[in-house]
Amino acid sequence: MKNQRIFPGIILIGFGAYFFMQQSGITLFQQFYTWPTLLLIVGLGFLGQGYLAKDYEAILPGVILAGFGLHFHLVHRVTFWPDHIGTFIFIIAFGFLLRYQKTGTGLFQAVLFLILSVLLLFYDKIAAYFGLLQNGVSIAWKFWPAVLIIIGGSLLFIKKK
Repeated sequence: MKNQRIFPGIILIGFGAYFFMQQSGITLFQQFYTWPTLLLIVGLGFLGQGYLAKDYEAILPGVILAGFGLHFHLVHRVTFWPDHIGTFIFIIAFGFLLRYQKTGTGLFQAVLFLILSVLLLFYDKIAAYFGLLQNGVSIAWKFWPAVLIIIGGSLLFIKKK
């Protein structure tokens, strides 16, 4: 039986510490009195539930929420941190990979999101490598969303034999 007290315990401690520090006016943590910190706390609650209570399905939402909260904190404070949609997709891929590590499910989704995030994050460099094939790459780049829709539709609507 999974321990259902870990998630609310972490949430209450995290929110309590957040609001206590905010009300006490501690200037050392001034930059953390924002909504991304609340995302981070909820994500850590899910991760605690996932790993400490062995409720491995909680790992994916934990990584997504904690990762998004961390992203919003780092994007304007760390110069090398990318502010790009590929970063969000990479965080989701990382969540699927960590969940796959514990449950053995979700590897296909993890690889799919990982490939998509790499393509989005490094599109300029990938396109530069294919400089000679630029016309073909630009045509393919225009139609890749349609290819994703077709593949997704086939996964949803075409039944396996």
